[in-house]
Amino acid sequence: MTLPQYVTINGTSYASANLNEAARIQAANIQAVDAELARLQQQTAFAQTARNAYVNALIEAVKGREAAAPAEKPKKPRAPRKPKAAAAA
Repeated sequence: MTLPQYVTINGTSYASANLNEAARIQAANIQAVDAELARLQQQTAFAQTARNAYVNALIEAVKGREAAAPAEKPKKPRAPRKPKAAAAA
């Protein structure tokens, strides 16, 4: 894996050509880990998108089953109460 011209660590840029061998190895390790993290983030986004689709399909399946089942007949609304006669004073 080839290092970029500059490596930035904690906000400080270093020229790759000026790094010693141990630093180059560590920079390459960091680069490899960053690539793996990016791949895992893509996989996570894929899995989350699939999960959301499955949840939506489940919701639609449940709604469809409820719509197919006979619904209870709604109760007839009660008649409004008649006002009480005013008490004579």
